[in-house]
Parts: sequence; C-alpha cells; structure tokens
Amino acid sequence: MSTYTQHPLTLISLPFSPPSLPSHQQPANPIHRQSPQLLISTSPPKPISISHSQASWVESLRSKTRSNQFREAISTYIEMIGSGVSPDNFAFPAVLKAVAGIRELYLGKQIHAHVFKFGYGSFSSVTVDNTLVNMYGKCGDLGDVYKVFDRITDRDQVSWNSMISALCRCEEWEVAMKAFRLMLIEGLEPSSFTLVSMALACSNLRKREGLWLGKQIHGCCFRMGHWKTFSNNALMAMYAKLGRLDDAKSLLLLFEDRDLVTWNSMISSFSQNERFMEALMFLRLMVLERVKPDGVTLASVLPACSHLELLRTGKEIHAYALRTDDLIENSFVGSALVDMYCNCGQVESGRQVFDGVLDRKIGLWNAMITGYAQSEQDEKALKLFIEMEAVAVLYPNATTMSSVVPAYVRCEGISRKEGIHGYVIKRGLETDRYVQNALMDMYSRMGKIEISKGIFDSMEVRDTVSWNTIITGYVICGRSNDALLLLHEMQRIEDKCKHDGDYNYEKQVPFKPNSITLMTVLPGCASLAALAKGKEIHAYAIRNLLASEVTVGSALVDMYAKCGCLNLSRRVFDQMPIRNVITWNVIIMAYGMHGKGKEALELFEDMVAEGAKGGEVKPTEVTFVALFAACSHSGMVDEGLSLFHKMKNEHGIEPAPDHYACIVDLVGRAGKVEEAYGLVNTMPSGFDKLGAWSSLLGACRIHQNVEIGEIAAENLFQLQPDVASHYVLLSNIYSSAGIWDKAMNLRRKMKAMGLKKEPGCSWIEYGDEVHKFLAGDLSHPQSEKLHDFLQTLSERLKREGYVPDTSCVLHDIDEEEKETLLCGHSEKLAIAFGILNTPPGTTIRVAKNLRVCNDCHTASKFISKIEDREITLRDARRFHHFKDGTCSCGDYW
Repeated sequence: MSTYTQHPLTLISLPFSPPSLPSHQQPANPIHRQSPQLLISTSPPKPISISHSQASWVESLRSKTRSNQFREAISTYIEMIGSGVSPDNFAFPAVLKAVAGIRELYLGKQIHAHVFKFGYGSFSSVTVDNTLVNMYGKCGDLGDVYKVFDRITDRDQVSWNSMISALCRCEEWEVAMKAFRLMLIEGLEPSSFTLVSMALACSNLRKREGLWLGKQIHGCCFRMGHWKTFSNNALMAMYAKLGRLDDAKSLLLLFEDRDLVTWNSMISSFSQNERFMEALMFLRLMVLERVKPDGVTLASVLPACSHLELLRTGKEIHAYALRTDDLIENSFVGSALVDMYCNCGQVESGRQVFDGVLDRKIGLWNAMITGYAQSEQDEKALKLFIEMEAVAVLYPNATTMSSVVPAYVRCEGISRKEGIHGYVIKRGLETDRYVQNALMDMYSRMGKIEISKGIFDSMEVRDTVSWNTIITGYVICGRSNDALLLLHEMQRIEDKCKHDGDYNYEKQVPFKPNSITLMTVLPGCASLAALAKGKEIHAYAIRNLLASEVTVGSALVDMYAKCGCLNLSRRVFDQMPIRNVITWNVIIMAYGMHGKGKEALELFEDMVAEGAKGGEVKPTEVTFVALFAACSHSGMVDEGLSLFHKMKNEHGIEPAPDHYACIVDLVGRAGKVEEAYGLVNTMPSGFDKLGAWSSLLGACRIHQNVEIGEIAAENLFQLQPDVASHYVLLSNIYSSAGIWDKAMNLRRKMKAMGLKKEPGCSWIEYGDEVHKFLAGDLSHPQSEKLHDFLQTLSERLKREGYVPDTSCVLHDIDEEEKETLLCGHSEKLAIAFGILNTPPGTTIRVAKNLRVCNDCHTASKFISKIEDREITLRDARRFHHFKDGTCSCGDYW
C-alpha cells in the first residue's frame, strides 16, 4: 500500500466510499446509462491505408486541444483510431483534456478503456494517469478520481495538483487540505497551482480556521517565491472572502503585474462588502492603469452606483457599455443596469434597458420585477412575473419570489393574500431563507404576527435580514416590547462548546445589528417611550460607526423627540453630516408635538433655504402635514392658514385630503367649529373626507358642540360603521352636555354591534422594563400601594387648590364616585409609580395611548409643584411638560 493510503488522516483509499455529490456538482452533460451508446468503437481497428503518420495525427489532436477546440479534437481522435493509428502517451493526455473541457463523463470512461486496451493500463505513464484524474475531477466523478489516483505508484507534483483541484471542484475543502499535508509528507514541493487551490480551500473554511491556514499558505508563497499574478489573485480573493478586505487591498497594492482578474476581484469584493466608494475608486485606478473593464467589472461596480444612488456615474458606465456592443448584450450587465436605474428612482429607464437586452436570463427578469416591486408598481411587477413564466418559460427562483410576495400582498384587488404562500410551496421554495423572510413580512403586515413567528422559529438558517424582518413585524403589530426582547435575543452569545479536529469553538458568534435593525427597532423605543433602551441603541450606533448614517440618524431624532427629550433630538439633528427630507420632516414634527410651532416654522424656512442653495432637500406633502400639526398644537391659526394657501403656488404641492384634515383640526381646535365645518364642505369632490370629519368631531368634543358633532359623527358612521372611536366621541359629547339618554343609547348600540371602547393605557419605563397601566388597573404588583398613594396625594392636591374636574367622568353617577374614578386614570397610576420608584428630583416620563383628560392635566400641574418633579406626559397627539405647577402647552391642547 502506498504512503498516501497508510497515513491515518487520509480519506482517499479504495475501500473508502467517496462522499455523494450534491446535484449541482453532478457531471455537466451526463449520458443516460440504462442504454449506453458507444461513441468510440472498442473492436480491433480494421487495417486500412494510413494517409498520415502517427506523429501528424497526434500533433493535430494536440493542436486542437491547445486551441480549446475540444469537439474537433475528439473527432480527430476518432478518425485517428478509425485509420488504424494507435494512440500513445501523447495522444491520451490531449484527448482526455478535450473530454474534460466538454465534461462528457461517459465518453471519458470509453477513452479510459482505450488506455487499457492500448497498453497504458498498467499505469506506466504518470502523464496519462494525471490527465485521467483531471478528467474525472472536471466531470464531477469523485469516486473514479479516488480510484485512479490511489493506483498511481509514482505520483508527481501534477498528480497531487490534479487530485487537490478535483477535491476543490467538488467542494471537499477539508479533504483537500489533508491531501495537501500528505503531498508535503511525500516530499513534493507545491507549485503555484497547488497554492492557488489551497487558497481557494482556505477561503471556504470557517473564518478562524481559514485565516489561520490561509496565512500559512501565504507564507509558503512568500518563501518559495511564487509571486505570479494568478497566485496573488487567489490570495486576494481568499482574504476578501474571509472578511479581511484591507489585507486583500494591501496585497493588490504590493505587486505590479495586475491583470483584469486582479481588479475585478477587488472591485467585486468591495461591492459585496458594501464598501461602495472604494469600489468606484478602484475602478478609476484600474482605468488609469489602462486595464479595460469587461462585463464582470461593470456588473460588480454598478451595485455601488445603485446603493449610493449615483445616477450620473451609473449613466457614464451605461454609456461605456453602449459603446462596447458585447457588454450591453451581456445579461449580467443588463441586470446590474436595471437595478441601478430602479434604485435611483428611474424605473422607466430600467425598463428601457430590460427591453434592449435580447438574451434575457432570469437575473434580468428578477432585477426588473424587483424594481417595479420596490417602487410599489405592484401590478406591473405581477404582470412581468406572469410574462416571465408564460412567455419566456422561465421558472421563478427564490429571488423572484422574494420580490413578488410583497407586490402580491400590496395589490388591493387580491383578496386572499395567503394564496401566494401556496404557490411558493408548489414551487418548492418554502424553505429558502429569502422567501421565508418575504413571507414573514407578508404575514406581519396582515397582522398575523404569530404566523410570522412560526416561520421564523422553523428556519434552519437565519440571517440578519430574518431578524430585522421579525423585529419589524412586532413593531408594525404594536408589540414594541417584544421587538426589544428579540433585539436582545439577536445579540445573545450562546456558549456552545464545539470540537472540530484541532480547533475548539467555545462561543457561537451572534448576529450583529446593522443600520436597518436600528432603524427598525428605534421606533419601538419611541412608541414605548423607552428612553434608556433608546440611549443604549444610540451608544451601539456610535461604537459601530452607524450613527452618522442618515437613516439611523433620522430614527434617533424621532426616538428622542417621542421620548420627550427635544434637546437631545435637536442635538442629534445638528450633528448629522447628511440630512434628507425625512430627517427635516421628523425634526419639524418633533417641535410641533412639543408645542413649539414657532421653532417648527423656523426650521421649515431653513429647510427651504438649503434647497434654494442647490441642495436636494425640498418640502413634501409630509412636510406640510407636520407644519399644520405644529401650528395646530400652538394655536397659530393665521400662520397655518397662510401656509395652506401658499403650498401650491410657492412649493408646487397640491393640497391633499390629509392637509384638509389638518387645517380642519387647526381651525376647530381654536374654537372656530363652524368655520372648520365650512372647510370640510369646500373640499374638492372626490376627496376622501374621512380624516376631515374625524378632526371636526374631535373639535366638537373639545368645545362641546353637539349640533355639528352629530353631523360629523353621522358622516363617519357611513364611512366607517365599525370603528368604535367615532361612537365614543359622540357619546362623550352627549355626556359632557348632560344628554345622558342619547349617550346611553349610543353605548347600547355599540354593545349590540360588538364594538368596544379602546381602554386608556399609560406606560412608564423603569429599569429594563416598561410598566403598563390601564384605567382602574388592579393587575400590577404595586396596584394597592399606588391607589392608596393616589388617595393621599389627592387630599394633598386639594389643600393646594386642586378641584377635581368631574365632567371628565362620562357616567351618570354621584360626585364622590366620579372623584374615585378619576384617581384610577392610567396616567395618574403611571405618575404615582414613577414617584414611588425613582429618586427625588428624577424626571418622570409617561406615555398614553389616548388624549389626556382635563382633570389629569390639571392634577399633573399640581403634582409637579408639590412633588418638585418634572413630568413629561405624551398623549396621542402631543407632549405636555409639567414643571412648577405649569404646563408647556399653556392649557391649549
């Protein structure tokens, strides 16, 4: 037995069964084996006149193989055999290389039979044996690779290179490493080709092991002087794939003989690792070195233009591709161009590129479908998807379905959204990670978060997108606390001792939250007013260089504002290096929520001035919604109306239904209920008046206008007959006016319809928890203590001049019972919890799901004075900052 099979580490020996190959590694062109048809006759050749000498036949055969004319070379071999000329140890390597080139396994086996027939079966020629190993390896038959290699008695460097290359081609990375060790044991020095294969193997091992061994391979190259361009390219690719992109970059800059593969490897690595500016920079360096970009270059660098939204640069690359016909006809370049245009908001330009490519592979279809879906042109996305199947006869893959699912869900004309899940199962894609992520998002947006969680729990492999999707789902479904728990679980390191050969892995590396994770979870912190958790996330963003990203920065501005810290919100805004329109809208809305309408208008003027200087930020419809809300909360009626009349002429924005709803709220909140009613009636025909009627009903509730309140409510009952809040508001108007019979009739009607009033709920962050309280809540562990404290506190407040506003109790009961009910309001319970559980002088921050009632507003002013506490109370519309017996709203809200 040879040294190779005697070594205890070997996995290459005749008795050992080779590993079964995955389907994608099977021979490229398998020939049906049930009824094999010989391509080469095995009967003895007939003696015929020989018109060419053996040397000329062999030279012709070798020449065609060297020119990659593989089928012509095989035809020459067949003609040579038919002419009675026997192949030799020069002919067999040439024809076997040709067979490997076209990957015809069955034909290769027939030529292997000829090797035996013509006297080369005793392994007398190591050259023939090596080409047999190479042929079987390229045809994917690892079993025969083992058999041929194990019988070679005089293995040389090429034998080992062929064996190692075959193992790498079949993705047997660890076995390839063991084979390399055995090659060294046999005393053979590796060549540049050996080290290239080893670099490839290292790049596919676990990161820690791959780097450790890869550095040794690099050292071996250095010691042996193997500084050829292709070996350096392999080392660069290895470092990049193992996450050491700067090492790959340094290596590129160290050697001079850079070729097209060198530059393509580096540019592709930068793009894949989201270092887009460097990808573009290296494209420039490549052109300066007079290396001509090819299709791979363009397909690698266009994603950088796409992600950075550099439309002009993308157009320059497109122009270059147009000048080079073979590039624009390249489906991969076409796909990258479509993606770039769609991501830059130029979907129709993307469609023009799509229509101009004749050879449309599935990647191109996917890029166009994704472009339509991302721009929410869902009907076009679905139409193209149907065309892809029906006309192009291409079956969707995971990428297709991950784009189609969101488009399908958003289409209003489709009633049963779950049907797409059945189609996914039919296509056998239900276990694909990307499709599972899309399905999780679909069910979350349908409000079926438990199904989303079920898919998430069933996933064998999760990525950061999976975690981001399920966290987003919980935020969308109003379960922000669960979203924060999932964020904690995402980062948890599991202590799982693993033993693998010579390496021990004690910890499983957790998933690392990225900018999308933070942008997703920060609104959850804002919703819960979880300031401490929001600050932790902010600190994480700073440590990981994410805080300067515009999406994360905008979410931080919003989080701090909604947690009551307007000064911190403004500080983050001022420190942002880049601000987009969303950032400006968020800060304007923040000032409006805090009752600082004047400052909100000043910010708007700054925003307009920045746009006038050539900036890309210009006011949008959302900007004016934020401005009108700011004016409404500050009682700035004239300023708000002035903006409303100027928004079209000066800013080119047509008033939409949401704007009318805001103006109705602005005017009605100021007590001009009849004028607000007139505004609703002047809305253009065809406009959705739901928001405007709702604003008007709210104004009638504040100012107790029964007549117009009934009109607004009747219109709302027709538009939304099953929404409880409309009935509740009208009932409250009746109760405030003492019209108890109508109030009771409405409540009975609600009960008959199965409608329930949303209970008042308040919450406060304490430690690592968010404590929630419902009106009259007795479920909290401290409930009894809180109610006792509030009873005592109420007496103290009365001595300071507080008079309970029993008109806030909308039940026909006596005054004493009303006062008792007032003590159980959810915001009072949360404030009491804060007083009892935090040190004196600590600011108390409470959030509530409904509008704060008059009595709680008055009581909070007195509590802030006698307890010497600042109290920040956020209700459904705005903030109230209580300090020293006054409120920031000036009693206007």
